[in-house]
Amino acid sequence: MSSRNRRLTLPDATTLARQALQRAGASLPAAEALAEATVAAEAAGQPNVGFAHLIDHLEALKAGRIKGDAVPVLSRPAAAIFHSDAGGGTAQLGFDIAFEALVAAARDLGIALFAQHNAYTCGALGWFATRLAHEGLVAIAASNGPALMAGSGGTTRVFSTNPLAFAAPRSSGAPLLIDQASSETAFVNVRRAAKEGRPIPPGWALDADGRPTTDAAAAVKGALLAYGGARGANIALMVEVLAAGLTGANWSLDAPSFVSGDKSPGSGLLVIAIAPDLLDPQFGQRLDGHLHRLKESHNIHMPGETRGEAASNAARNGIVIEQALLDRLLA
Repeated sequence: MSSRNRRLTLPDATTLARQALQRAGASLPAAEALAEATVAAEAAGQPNVGFAHLIDHLEALKAGRIKGDAVPVLSRPAAAIFHSDAGGGTAQLGFDIAFEALVAAARDLGIALFAQHNAYTCGALGWFATRLAHEGLVAIAASNGPALMAGSGGTTRVFSTNPLAFAAPRSSGAPLLIDQASSETAFVNVRRAAKEGRPIPPGWALDADGRPTTDAAAAVKGALLAYGGARGANIALMVEVLAAGLTGANWSLDAPSFVSGDKSPGSGLLVIAIAPDLLDPQFGQRLDGHLHRLKESHNIHMPGETRGEAASNAARNGIVIEQALLDRLLA
């Protein structure tokens, strides 16, 4: 390990994140929920949506893009539906408050839905789905944010990266987890490349004039491209309808920036929880066996395994943080 890096246990990392958030103006409940999500992403080997993205939250708290003292207002318009107005706060707190009742409703009714609007961007979307999978539930999550990506046939920003996440419990090992953006890459990857002066691969983005570019700095001012062309753009539109349309959140075109100004992006989040045991009591065992067959007999990569292994290793050995990033958090 480089002398420029520091190793922290997961409890110490969580304390660091929580204290930094509180100093920046977050309430204790908001800080605890976001700290948990941040450390989970870092432990799973997703540093771009871990502590590096926590800096965005800290700056947003200071600037007013996140209301640190916001208390989500929860309603239950139907037995299986939970609706949260995040009040301009974080995306994690409303979900955290509703979590136990959401799990109970899904187990009782077979399916339950959490819908939230008026929040900051959600960071690692897989965190929401994985929490439900650890409770034995199948989960689907969708989220939107400020426009960063061009749509099908277009050259200007109309959608966020509009990620979609899916998680399912297995009888052994980490849950199956699919968590991917609708864009060819995440915006944080392009932004980091621009900061480090590195080019980006062809097909990731357009510049401000709508021309394909490998210049990361030009891409930051332009638009990301959807993965798979029109198919990825169609997924982004579907996510937009689920995460913004159904929840009452800002459409990506109308969402203020998450990195500048003093307005909340007013992002949306939709999470569906399904109780598989009500349909098939052997679901976890059958899924585990099938995924094992796909991996061992057909060499199929299993989404979620790498993150699960990284998280297990982090629980034993802690996580490594760059000293420069640690200094920013401590400051």
